Order: sequence, then structure tokens, then C-alpha cells
Amino acid sequence: MSHSSTGRLFYFSLISTALITSFQSIARQDPSPTKLEHIEVTAQKRPRDMQDVPVAMSAITGKMINETASMDVFDIQGYVPAFSAFQSQSAVNSSFSIRGIGTSSQNYGFESSTGLYVDGVYRSRQNAVINDLVDIDTVEILRGPQGSLFGKNTPAGAVVFRTRQPDFENGNAFITATAGNDDLIRLSGATSINVIDNKLAARVSGFSTRRDGWINDTGYGENSINDRNRSGVRLQTLYTPSDDVSVRVIADYAELNEHCCGALTLQDNRQANGVEGKFGTDTLLMMPPFNATLFTGDEFYRYTTALSSLPESRMQDKGLSAEINWQTSPALLLTAITAWRGFDSFDRTDTDFTDADLLSTTNNARQQAFSQELRATWSGEHVTTIAGLWYFSQNLDLDFAITTGDAFPAFFAASAADLQPLTDGINALSVATSGLVPAVAPATPGQTQFDHNAYQQQDSLAVFSQTDWQFAEEFTVTAGLRYTREDKTLTARFDEQGPGIDGLPTGAENIPDPLSAAVALGSFAQSLATGNPPDYTQLSALLPFTQAGWGYYFLGTASVLPRSDLDEKRNDGQLTGTLKLSWQPDNNSLWYASTSTGFKSGGMNTDRIAEGLSPQFNAEKATAYELGVKKQFPEHNLRINGALHYTQIKDFQASTFTGLGFNLQNAGDLHTKGYELEIVWFPVSDTRAGLTLARTLTGFDDFEKGTCQVAYPWHTGTDDPGRPSADTPYCSRTGDRLGFEPETSASLTLQHTLMAGGYPVVMAADYQYTGDLFLDDTNDPYKHSSSYALVNARVELSVPQWDTRITLWGRNLTNKEYIARNGFDVPVQAGKLMAYPGQPLSWGVTVTREF
Repeated sequence: MSHSSTGRLFYFSLISTALITSFQSIARQDPSPTKLEHIEVTAQKRPRDMQDVPVAMSAITGKMINETASMDVFDIQGYVPAFSAFQSQSAVNSSFSIRGIGTSSQNYGFESSTGLYVDGVYRSRQNAVINDLVDIDTVEILRGPQGSLFGKNTPAGAVVFRTRQPDFENGNAFITATAGNDDLIRLSGATSINVIDNKLAARVSGFSTRRDGWINDTGYGENSINDRNRSGVRLQTLYTPSDDVSVRVIADYAELNEHCCGALTLQDNRQANGVEGKFGTDTLLMMPPFNATLFTGDEFYRYTTALSSLPESRMQDKGLSAEINWQTSPALLLTAITAWRGFDSFDRTDTDFTDADLLSTTNNARQQAFSQELRATWSGEHVTTIAGLWYFSQNLDLDFAITTGDAFPAFFAASAADLQPLTDGINALSVATSGLVPAVAPATPGQTQFDHNAYQQQDSLAVFSQTDWQFAEEFTVTAGLRYTREDKTLTARFDEQGPGIDGLPTGAENIPDPLSAAVALGSFAQSLATGNPPDYTQLSALLPFTQAGWGYYFLGTASVLPRSDLDEKRNDGQLTGTLKLSWQPDNNSLWYASTSTGFKSGGMNTDRIAEGLSPQFNAEKATAYELGVKKQFPEHNLRINGALHYTQIKDFQASTFTGLGFNLQNAGDLHTKGYELEIVWFPVSDTRAGLTLARTLTGFDDFEKGTCQVAYPWHTGTDDPGRPSADTPYCSRTGDRLGFEPETSASLTLQHTLMAGGYPVVMAADYQYTGDLFLDDTNDPYKHSSSYALVNARVELSVPQWDTRITLWGRNLTNKEYIARNGFDVPVQAGKLMAYPGQPLSWGVTVTREF
């Protein structure tokens, strides 16, 4: 840990100690009636008090979302231990992780390590839950595998969103308006309608958010990137024909259309830092004919870039679901949840990340999903059992294209200058032979498009059961099992089109070989000089250079190489479950020990990968062990929840961004271990203090064929220490930390209510600490990101006679400069790194009227 990290942790600990110590005397002198909120959760598929559930979990209520001025899931992550959410490349690409285990969403072949559910309906795409959090009842974050009740894609845990349902009070309504810096305008509202007394109610909610960006582009203007433009509506009905039956139907639609996300230069490659006289592509691109506007790493926090086209992100998310609950007897509840969902996304990226027109990518995806869950809950005096069936069917259709720009031919010619003598010789030979030997064709014609269409269909069927048995007054044992059967098919078609190109040849004889060509060229030249008949069998070595597009073979990436089409099938069966022992010595204490398993589905890589590599990867399997305590001290208004955990992951699905695609593979084995702590305390009736702390240690136990470092070796001349030999294309990552995740994270919150002129005023502040981390799994020293801390605050004035609240809020009040967890090596520009900055200071005023 760095000295700066240690200092911040010391500072955080000092504040925490001082805060708690200062309140202790007050608590002893004036104990107040309990203020601890009872939070109802559905972590075990039935309503229970959070303190009675033997699962390490956090619950963010709708009230807390409003109080903290949080707009989306990225805002609330700071209040939850060992949970992170971030975006990269585009708003379409979002990632969630719990206890250091997460998955990129940029490859549609990958599924999430964190199960995502909204009102009981599984959301398979991580980017389907990033919209504004409006009219939310609770967001539950369940840490650790949830393979029994939630099933597939929960080796890290689950995030469960519950929206507010209709009621029969003809109201429970609100309207909220927010204005802030960067021209932020946000409107939201909801209301319930009593259609038929105690029989039929409806609720409608909606939101619209507009905001300028906070990253500038020299060509497109200020505040042009990282803007916000999204809206949505949710329509619900609740029908209760009797006291025993309820039917809830939800229809929702949301859309997003933004210029996101802005990557900035973290490390330039104008000249290597440790190798004298070594210059990179930045030096080339600064000169004619490119005249690119480039930045050094020292200019990262200017929040300015220069692109040939702005990043585009568009999404449409829509769905319809129905949940039926039938209490057939006091002991038996039957539940059915049926849902259809559609999710369409489009993103366009300037993939060279400069204003030289070199490379761009487009990604157009469509998803259709149907799910059905049937379950029965039987509750006896000492035994509760949940059993059910779950079916999920999904179609994914992806159109992806990489396009070379008009400047790419000149860029390749300058980058591959060592080939110039060879190509000049072939052209001279063509003239000498009157065209018998063809002239060299364009190496990398501009406007060449590398297309692929991937269509994936999957069906999942699961049967599950979980039982809680209170075998003694203070002890309960929980046992659950789930079997999941999954079938997947993938059809992928690849094509290359451009000036003079109608598909690139794939045979080995068509791949340019400069050495063989040079030998053949010399032989031909000697034959012509001596008048001897040339050896025409050597002509084959020159022919690949006479086919348009031959230069793409030298770029070192399979993303622009021809390959055969794919027709793949995959079948998996997984058994997962849990076993827990709970001890409740009193109504305010829960101690538990548990072991649980979970898995993430195997699948197929939807990117264009090298011919001969298998597109399939196996399921990722997790086994976790946990010791936890949930303890309340009502007389002191104090709640302490904590857990120790250890998780072993086998066949971890690793994904490393290569700029034009992703390297997907089963990494082998890894582990994550650590502890979490959550404290809520009301030292006096009008003051609330909160503390969260997570220590998460991760490491690859077995990862022999990982991705190699690029920037560090290029700049220093020192090879990746994990490379077995100089000519090996892979490197061992065994013993390395997992990327993107800090070892330590913490938050401290303080809220106080006072009366000012007869009006309640709430003052609140929080301090959020994120430890150092690596920006990907290579552990490249150039991709190390330092720890940082953010300070947020808000002041809220309530006007009871108007049912109105006015809140002045600010996030990142110290305008801290930091990296938002993600960085990458820039395509075809070795030694250059880009990263995504965190949002600087933002502030606003929110007015809420309830009625």
C-alpha cells in the first residue's frame, strides 16, 4: 500500500474514532427511543427483516436515495461495502462487481457475475439497470454466491431492485425537479390512482434527465462528451380480487441517447520513458499529413480530448411483467412471475482515440428475453420451504463493424516503413516484367469494413428448493439446492469489404511473408540481370503483396483478419446450493456460518478472434465460506453488521480489452477474501452516523496464459515478468491482483436534523474512500491507479405546510481528480494508455413536492 493510501486510511480512522468517541458521552447521558429502521428485504424470496436474514447484504431504501441526491446505481455504490459499478467506452458498457468479482459487458458472449433483478424479473444485460433510480422502494445488494434461490450468474452475488407498488390511498405521489451545474435539468414524479376501492389500483412514474457533458473536444466544443440524456416511464396496476389473491402488472420503457464515454491520455508514447531514442506513434501523428491534436499524460485532468467523431451511446429498454400471488391457505403461498423484455443498444467509438481518421467501431445489438418463475412457499411452525421452477429464454443479435478511416493507409505506410524497400522492389520487378509480376496492391485501403454478425440463442431451465428448519429455540439450519440446465447456440458470420476488397483470403499461402518475398525478389532480380530464366515457383511468395488489404496481416490483431464462419453449440448442467447455520440468542442478535456455491454460464465469444482458437469458454464456478453477525443495541440506537468471507473461483472468465476486441478465456483459479463492516448509529434523536468498511484481497491462483503488459515493456525495455520466453505471446498472471478493484474501500456519513425558524433542516455529509487498484488484469505498473477520497454534502429544508422539501447538494465537493477504475492500451499505438476520468465537482438544487 502506498504512503498516500496509508495516510488517507489513517485520516479516515481518525475521523471515525473522533466521531464515535464524541458521541459516546452524549449517548450515555441521553439515550433516546430507538430510531433504527426496520428494513424489509426479499433476499430469500419472501419478505423478512434484514436483520433476520443470514446473508451479508446492504439495503438502500428509496428514502436514502432521495436524501443522498443519488441519481443512479453508480451514485449509491459508495454507500455499500465491497460493491462497485462503472462504465467504460460507452454508456452501453457497464460493469458490476461484488467482493472483487465482476464482468465486463462489452462482449455479448459474457454474462454477468452479479445477478440483476428488478421486481423479481432477471435482467441479463448489466447496462439494462443503469437508468435513473426513480420511485424505488429498496435496492438490495447481496454479497456472496446466491446459487440456490437466484441461480445462474450469481457467483459474486446479486442486486435486487424493488419499485414502489400501487396503493389504494389515491396519492402517495410526488413531483421532483432538479437544476444543477453543466445545465442539469431533471424531472421525475409518480402517483397512485385508486381505480376501484380495495380492488384495483394503478401507479405511474416517470423521469427525464438532461445535462451537458464535462469533457471537452477541441473540434466539437466544450462539454460535448459525458453528457446525460435519458428518460423513462413505468405503468403499474395492482388487482386484489380477494384478500388471498393479488395480481401486479408492470409495463416500462426507458431510453438513453448520450455522447459517452470520454477516454483521456494517461500515458503518451511520443518518446519512451526509459529507452533513449525510441519514439512512438504520437510523434508520427503530430506531423503531416495527420496533424493530429495530441495530449500528454500530464494533461489528463484538463478533461479535454480531440476525436474525429464523438462517442455515441443509444439504448432502448422495455418490458412487461405480471406477478400473481395466491395465499391458498395460511401456510401455503403460490407465486408466478411472467415477463418479456426487449433491449436494444447502439454505440459508435472513435477507436484510435485521436482526431486522425484511423479506426472506428460500431456495435448494434438487439435482445429479446422471456422468463417464467413458479414457486411455492410453505410456512410451518418451525419449517419454511420455498420450491420452484425457473425458465429463461433469450435471443441476442449483434452487428459489429470495424472501419478503417481515410488516414489509415498513410498511417500504416509510415508505421511499416521497413517494408518499403520490399514493396519498391516488387513494383520495379513488375515494370521490368511488363506486368508479369503484378504491382503491389494497396496495403490497407481506407474505408475497409470488417463486419461480423453474431446470433446467439439460449434456453435455461432450473428447479430449486430451500428450507429453513428451526430445530431449537435459538438455532436454524438452512439448506438449498438448485439444478440449472442451459443450452446455447451461436451463429457468427464474418466479412471484409472495401476498395478492391471482397473478402480477404484465409489460406496460409495468402499471408504475406516479407522474408520469403525478399528471397524471391532477389532471385528474380538476379535472373533478370544474368539473362537466366527465373524460377517462377518463387512467384507465390510475392503474390500476397499484390492482393488489396495485405497490410492488415501485420497489425497484430485478429479483429481485422479474415476467418471462417462459426456454428457452435454448448450444453451445461450445474448444481448449486447453500448450507447455513444461524444462532439468534435474542431478538437483536444473529450469528451465522454458511457455505454456498454459484456459477456463471459458459458461452461463446461473439468477437472476431483468431482462426483456430476455440470461441467457447466454460462455466465459472464459485464456492464461498462466510461467518457473519448482525447485532442491534436498541437502547443505544446502534446497529453493527459484519462478515468474514473467503471465495474460491474455478475457471474464472477473464476479459481483457485489446482496443479492437476482447481476449476472453477461462483464467484458471482465483480467490477473494476479506471482511465487511456496516455500522448505523443514532447517538441522539436527531443525529445519524454511518460507517462502512470493506477489505477485499483478490489474487489469481492459476492463470498461466494471461494477457501480457504492453505499456511498461515498451517504455522501459523490460519485458513482462510473467512472459515465459521472448517469443511467447502470453504471460503468466498467477499471483497477480484482479484488476479494477481496490483492496480497501470505506465510507463515513453524518446527518443531523435541527429546527431553523420553525422549519426542519437536515444537514448531511459523507466521505467515501477508494483504495489503489490496477486498471486491468495485467497489473501493468503504468496502469496503477492511486487511492482517492470523495466528499459529498447536502442541506435540506422542509416546509411541512406545503409538503415540500428543498435540497442543496454537492458531490465531489473538493473537486478531487481520479480515474474511474478503467484504462486500456490504445489500438495499434503501443506504449500509449487511455483511461476514463471520474466526474469532477457537481452540484444542484432539488425541489420535491409530495401530495
